[in-house]
Amino acid sequence: MPKAKKTSTHKTNLTVTMLENQVGELTDALQRERADAMNLRRRHEADIAQLREHVTAQIVRELLPVIDNFERAQKHVPKELTNSDYVKGIAGIVKQFEQTLEKLGVERIITTGEAFDPKYHEAISTDDGEGHEVVDEEIQSGYRLGPVVLRHAMVRVKHVS
Repeated sequence: MPKAKKTSTHKTNLTVTMLENQVGELTDALQRERADAMNLRRRHEADIAQLREHVTAQIVRELLPVIDNFERAQKHVPKELTNSDYVKGIAGIVKQFEQTLEKLGVERIITTGEAFDPKYHEAISTDDGEGHEVVDEEIQSGYRLGPVVLRHAMVRVKHVS
């Protein structure tokens, strides 16, 4: 084999090797960029979900006093108005609020008869007895959105042996 052809083949092999190395480096860089883009997309989606939950919680907190007032109005209906269309309308509004909260994932905190739990309940009074604490009466409803307490339930607590 002539020397010129051997040198040409050697240069071609070196060029192919360099190009293969370059392709490998570019492939690795592309895979890293794709992984970074996927991670960024996931982070963005998680941030959006967290923001949506925060906004929902804030709006529900603002509406809770309105719901409380409708429920109070229901409790203090004069007997002669019990079956009136007006009272039925108020009941319908309360039911619609409850359904809307349920669709948003908001749950009312269970109180009466349950063991007192400071994570969910705020005791406004308690008797001086002995034993474990049980919620005797709910004064104001509490709500939570998943694990987040939007408002603690205000309750009266009694001791049960």
